[in-house]
Amino acid sequence: MKKLRGRSIAARWFLGSFGIVAVLLMILDIAGFFLIREYYYGSVRQYIETQANIVAGVVNRLYEESGSDYSDELINSVEQFEKKNYVELMAINREGKVYLSSSGFTPAESYDMPDYREASASGKHSASYVGSFASGERYMAYTVINVLSGGGIRIVTSLDKIDSYAAGLALAVLAVSAGILLLLFIIGIYFIRSIVQPIRRVGATARKLAAGDFSVRISNESSDEIGELCDIFNYMADELEHSENIKSEFISSVSHELRTPLTAIKGWSETLVEIDDAETRKKGMQIINKETGRLSEMVEELLDFSRIQNGHFSLQQSNIDIIAELADVVLVYEERAKADGITLTLAESDEIAVVYGDKNRLRQVFINIIDNSIKYGRKGGHTDVTTSVTDGKISISVKDDGVGIAESDLPHVKEKFYKANNTVRGSGIGLAVADEIVRIHGGTIDVYSTLGEGTEMIVTLPLVRAKQK
Repeated sequence: MKKLRGRSIAARWFLGSFGIVAVLLMILDIAGFFLIREYYYGSVRQYIETQANIVAGVVNRLYEESGSDYSDELINSVEQFEKKNYVELMAINREGKVYLSSSGFTPAESYDMPDYREASASGKHSASYVGSFASGERYMAYTVINVLSGGGIRIVTSLDKIDSYAAGLALAVLAVSAGILLLLFIIGIYFIRSIVQPIRRVGATARKLAAGDFSVRISNESSDEIGELCDIFNYMADELEHSENIKSEFISSVSHELRTPLTAIKGWSETLVEIDDAETRKKGMQIINKETGRLSEMVEELLDFSRIQNGHFSLQQSNIDIIAELADVVLVYEERAKADGITLTLAESDEIAVVYGDKNRLRQVFINIIDNSIKYGRKGGHTDVTTSVTDGKISISVKDDGVGIAESDLPHVKEKFYKANNTVRGSGIGLAVADEIVRIHGGTIDVYSTLGEGTEMIVTLPLVRAKQK
């Protein structure tokens, strides 16, 4: 058997469901970090813009009141800036140099102020900037140009605390995501194991079945779809074991059935070669003819069964008087029944029942059923054949008072190879073939029996038409 290779269910789940969830959570964490940071950056920007505009308004008022002589008031405003513990306030002159700072330190000449350059050049007279110092510390700056004096007000604040806070939130969300992934992984592994392990047991059991061990079964510990699969598999194993047992019995039965006539034929052939008695020769030829007929019937049954299995079972159909065909079969078996001490009777209905079917195949059905009835009958008993026409159908009943069939065997009597009584000759496929022939004709065979009391088989066929005789 060719072994199929590929990723396991667990691997496909990990790469599919778990992997997708992990990637989505990672994307959400990263996006959440930037959204949180931008939210706080926006709040800081709004705050320093407000403070810068307030200070710029004060500077403009001082300039209007004092003209160019307002440096003392400006220095006093910068040094006494209330928010200097949180942000740094800078005063910029006309040349774009910082000459006052609320921190008390004046930046070097090379100090870069991108926000001031943008505000001076844009015409909006204000601009903000987010960048990093040489030390790596991130900051946000906002500059407002004083139109009257030509200078500007600049506020700078550090973003380290905001970045640390946003990173802390992102780490917390990441930890929660990791916990979710871990929980999902544990639950997923448990769930996958609950599927994979039973499937592996099914696979191992199937390989044993394929190797010919029909006694193996799968233990079922669940009531879900996996449990249903195990039950179906066990049912299949039961049927295979049952079928295998029937086949074994069939081979044994057929071997016995073939050996008996062959032994008789071989024995009488040798006898006829050695003797020259006319009476003995006649008797031997009759026995050889009888046993040859049995072999021919058995081979024909096997051929019919093979044709049915291969779908090559053909019918030569036409309109036939089904009761007349039944009467012919009963007539043929009257002497046989009498020889076995059984009374065979036929009670015909008053109609001529016309069936569209294969005359020879339907005769084969009647022969099989009547032959079984006589074969399983008891000496001094009866086999009654009756017909009835109702609702466009004809029912043919063959009822005996013979050994009957056990209730446990009754559902299987129409199965191929099945024999309810192995002490009686037969291959066990005659009734299966008969049932298939009737089914092809659109009819049914129903079997009713009580062990020790007898059996009734009812063949029902659809009619083309029925009329009074």
